Amino acid sequence: MKIEILGTGCNKCKRTYERVNKALEVTGVTAEVIKVEDLAEIMAYGVMKTPALAIDGEIKIVGKVPSLDEITALIS
Repeated sequence: MKIEILGTGCNKCKRTYERVNKALEVTGVTAEVIKVEDLAEIMAYGVMKTPALAIDGEIKIVGKVPSLDEITALIS
């Protein structure tokens, strides 16, 4: 599984990254976690509001910091 956090490095993006890692730890799921901070790459996904979360290339959450429960549900 490949999880991408799309954002320019703001506090919300950092919290999303931390929550993704926590969700992986809690569930025991193994995934490659990538921070995508390049604006051109983010826009290539069609994302206009960050943070955004993509799993295996598919955008799942846009414009908010997802809760631990939301992330856990997406990766389980």
